[in-house]
Amino acid sequence: MRKFTKRIIDNLKTKKVDYGDVRVVERETELIVVKNGVIEAITHTTDIGFGIRVLKDSAWGFSSSNHIKNKEADKVMKNALSIARASARVRSTNNIVLSSIAPQKGTYYTQVNINPLSVSLDNKIDLLLVCDKIMRQDNRIRVSTGFLRFNKVKNHFASTEGSFINQEMIYSGGSIEVFAMDKEEMQSRSYGNYNQAGYEFINALDFISNAERIRDEAVMLLSAKPCPQIETTVILDAEQMVLQTHESCGHPTELDRVLGTEASYAGTSFMTMDKLNKLQYGSEIINIVADATTPGGLGTFGWDDEGVPSQKIYLVKQGKFVGYLSSRETATIINAKSSGAMRADGWNRIPLIRMTNINLVPGTWNFEDMVADTRKGVFMTTNKSWSIDDKRLNFQFACELARKIDNGKLTEIYKNPTYTGITPQFWRNCDALGNKDTWQLFGVPNCGKGEPGQSAFVGHGTVPARFRNVQIGIAR
Repeated sequence: MRKFTKRIIDNLKTKKVDYGDVRVVERETELIVVKNGVIEAITHTTDIGFGIRVLKDSAWGFSSSNHIKNKEADKVMKNALSIARASARVRSTNNIVLSSIAPQKGTYYTQVNINPLSVSLDNKIDLLLVCDKIMRQDNRIRVSTGFLRFNKVKNHFASTEGSFINQEMIYSGGSIEVFAMDKEEMQSRSYGNYNQAGYEFINALDFISNAERIRDEAVMLLSAKPCPQIETTVILDAEQMVLQTHESCGHPTELDRVLGTEASYAGTSFMTMDKLNKLQYGSEIINIVADATTPGGLGTFGWDDEGVPSQKIYLVKQGKFVGYLSSRETATIINAKSSGAMRADGWNRIPLIRMTNINLVPGTWNFEDMVADTRKGVFMTTNKSWSIDDKRLNFQFACELARKIDNGKLTEIYKNPTYTGITPQFWRNCDALGNKDTWQLFGVPNCGKGEPGQSAFVGHGTVPARFRNVQIGIAR
């Protein structure tokens, strides 16, 4: 690929572009789905292609192809240049200036112990079928599902600035879920996770023992009391804090949202540039970082799709909003360097600003002490549904299961728990965070953004957290 990409870069230089890059992406994906004891799907797909991005006369052009041939590369380059020239004639923005980086050269590989794509299909299918059998041992379980998914991505990058980079990422994950029903009542419980790792991660998830747990919890929910409609103290577990961090901090700190270039598909942001270094986003114990160097994170890499090295930056520091996820183009608007957040979901898509690993920095509490210190409240776990406005300001989230906290003890189970809030007010009411022993790394393999839509792999390291004065429950 080095010879192929170098030829493209050399040709771009002769066209006197302001900037140009090429990405060659090879992808391999395996998906296995089981439902109610039946193998519903087994897919194994591969594809390869390349995309050329050029900046000429302060306008972008992009074109791509799945034919890795020199003549095709010349055609794609010509198309990208034509698009850039056409865009330059109608652009209404100021000149585009890219934040500077030194030429980058190197390789990045996921460290794996067991290549998931070399594990036999029989072993993977057997695991899902065993889980499925366990989950259906109670006749109130009407639907049981499970799947395993594995991805291997090779990315070859070169730019007119002299960068040549090769990366290979391997992702493993899966999920199991049950739906229990009795008369007109239906409840669900699920379990799963993703990581940048090999099949050893699937082994560590221990799906078999968790299949029994979620079956029993779903059945228990059928006779549980509804979540009360009150204002109270809420403790969210680390898994639910993934959604909380993702939706109310990760997305609104994407700088393209703030600038209005990402608006029609998924909204804008309340975290506008006038609030940078001024907004008290949360309480002083809140520290949130974008860290593309987190071992095992879905948002971990060596370089982003502009060739910017992976890095760790603060988005919120001691409760104050201090940083954005940015690209080389948007970073100069705020007089900063790129945070290395530009990624595309394939060779035929232009890079967008995407979350990397948006991590909540641990506090000082262990979970048991946090509960014991709570006189009255509710503990909630596992996201079930979510709703948030286009500015990421007003939200309502629902969880699969809750438990009442009474005099520092977890007691009865509640079904259909929900909580609502306004983002900065909610985070300012956080007065306890789990310590480093409670920190867990989760993967979100389907974060959507852009038109045409792109799906990104995003990571979140989180801890349990306690929030005061939270409205829970839905008026009926």
